[in-house]
Amino acid sequence: MFLGEDLLAWLVLALGGALFAGNLLAVVKPPERRTDDGQLARAPITRSLLMAGLGLVAAIWALGSLIVG
Repeated sequence: MFLGEDLLAWLVLALGGALFAGNLLAVVKPPERRTDDGQLARAPITRSLLMAGLGLVAAIWALGSLIVG
């Protein structure tokens, strides 16, 4: 099988970890930009924390699948 039998679990682990880290960093350390160009000054906190939580759940689930299976 291409890249092993646990390819899906590895992909979910990578995507969940990236989702968690990216959204958490967007809340903790927002980018330094001006707001005149139509960009948000800060990330929406509730949505970012919800998406970070979803990424954390996906990463933990994938890690559990890799350890047990």
